[in-house]
Amino acid sequence: MSEVVPKRERGVPILTGQRTRASASSLDLPQIMNGIGATAFCWDFATDAILWDRHAASLLGVETAAAIAVGTAFNQKIALDFIDHRRKAMTVQAGDSPARSETSKRSSAPGAGTSYRLRYRFHPLGRSDPDFLILEEDGLWWPDPDGHPASAQALVRVITDRYEHEQRLRYRAEFDDLTGQLNRAILLERLSATIADSNARHRPCAYLIASVNGLDVINETFGFNVGDEVLAGVATLMKQHLRSGDELGRVASNKFGIVLNDCGPGVMRIVADRLMSAVRTQHIRSSACTLAASVSIGGVALPDGATTTAEASSRALQALDRARRKRLDGFMSYEASPVEDATKARNSRLADALMTALDEQRMVLELQPMVTARTGEPAHFEALLRMIAPDGTRVSAGDFMPIAEQLGLSRLIDLRAQELAITLLKNYPTLHVSLNISGLTSGDNDWLVSLHRLTGSKREITQRLTIEITETAAIHDLDQTMAFVDTIKELGCMAAIDDFGVGYTNFRNLKLLHADLVKIDGAFVKNVCQDRGDQVFIKSMVELARAFGMRTVAEWVGDGPTATYLIDAGIDYLQGYHYGAPAPPETWLGPPPGGRSV
Repeated sequence: MSEVVPKRERGVPILTGQRTRASASSLDLPQIMNGIGATAFCWDFATDAILWDRHAASLLGVETAAAIAVGTAFNQKIALDFIDHRRKAMTVQAGDSPARSETSKRSSAPGAGTSYRLRYRFHPLGRSDPDFLILEEDGLWWPDPDGHPASAQALVRVITDRYEHEQRLRYRAEFDDLTGQLNRAILLERLSATIADSNARHRPCAYLIASVNGLDVINETFGFNVGDEVLAGVATLMKQHLRSGDELGRVASNKFGIVLNDCGPGVMRIVADRLMSAVRTQHIRSSACTLAASVSIGGVALPDGATTTAEASSRALQALDRARRKRLDGFMSYEASPVEDATKARNSRLADALMTALDEQRMVLELQPMVTARTGEPAHFEALLRMIAPDGTRVSAGDFMPIAEQLGLSRLIDLRAQELAITLLKNYPTLHVSLNISGLTSGDNDWLVSLHRLTGSKREITQRLTIEITETAAIHDLDQTMAFVDTIKELGCMAAIDDFGVGYTNFRNLKLLHADLVKIDGAFVKNVCQDRGDQVFIKSMVELARAFGMRTVAEWVGDGPTATYLIDAGIDYLQGYHYGAPAPPETWLGPPPGGRSV
């Protein structure tokens, strides 16, 4: 068994098959290299002869060792687009430091040679054969007195698997797996670069967001796999009809972003129309059937309409929303709207204020009495959430909960309200509290877990807590709401349907929910003395609730005549400013027993 070791010939290291005494019993370099997918060579440029270790031919997949015994023959198996790169790495002159920095570096040690590293595609059976390996070559070359390469030594590793893995990782870092288009992060990088270039060159550009219409229906009808096929098909169609240099990427589940270079408002509309037409007029073959698709597009001209990627994305989305409201399969360009911009700015400030208030524990509860109709005495108190602004003013939940629900903050707010309500129940042992929750929370298992943890499932606490769910939230997912109501009742709480009458719940669904209380929306209460229709509705609800074993609550009771009518109609509980406005707990209950903090 022979081993490659260096020796000197004309002052240049080359490889031979001689074994050294020191390595004879302890080291077999060729075997080690073969085991790690590597081989080594020495190349004499004067004769063009290459001497390889004994495993080289089998490792590189060539027919015989003679096929790579000459530099010219070896080069003929390297893909053409790598040949020049390899040649330049071995022709760096001593003073060419800029060129040397990429692939080679001359050592400061005398006679140490110039190191280089390369990767290239190697075709064992010749360039005409499609099979190839990816080789990584780490070597040293030595010059002759004129500075030209005289010889080289290198370690060559087969890294095909590693290279393919790196390529897959690189692909996934830049492209969307489903559609094959740029992913959101990379597309926004391209958008940012395009905006910067547009500013520097004083040339317009544009950004479009296209939304695939009706994808939810396709998913529900045929399954998500078919929906994915439609998304991929739409992406392909739009990509085929883009101009050279324009970029397409997936930015959301059913949305694509399109960066248009050198594009004014007129061209932006033309491109949008072409993309919509391309999708509309061609069918997409899926695994289920052939389907038709369409897209709606919103766009913003840059840099006039936006100066940052965040602004461009936001304003293209605003334009897309207007396009979809106007008609599906349409295009709208962004136009400044002082009202919409003011609303958006207000919502942004409100969202920030909500998170800050939660972090700083500036959420509090106020109580409004719910009196027994016949006695006028408070039987329950509805706990109404308030946010204390930095200046000390109290902001009602009606002003911030809609935007909180849109931004997904309602769960956090409901958890904080729950903590406050449980603290009240613990501090006031005779208090009965009714607490509102949002539609998202009615399906939130974390909220139920928190309720169990905070109360310890002690019925002396849970029996004094009523959970109010709005009618519209209840019917959004009836099965989910039924399960939620069953769970809180198992824990000992009561359930109330709030704002009844504003949604579309039929009487059968009301019975299925098994609620304890039905709170009639104040819109049917405030004019009940004058409105015959409201009177009929109130009387019907009283009879229906009694038949289902439920009690009724009338909201927005604002005066004596209204209260009298409702009492005569058989309403069980009354709530409204006639009996008291929402106020801090101490206003109604006094200091907590034992001086505990609320």
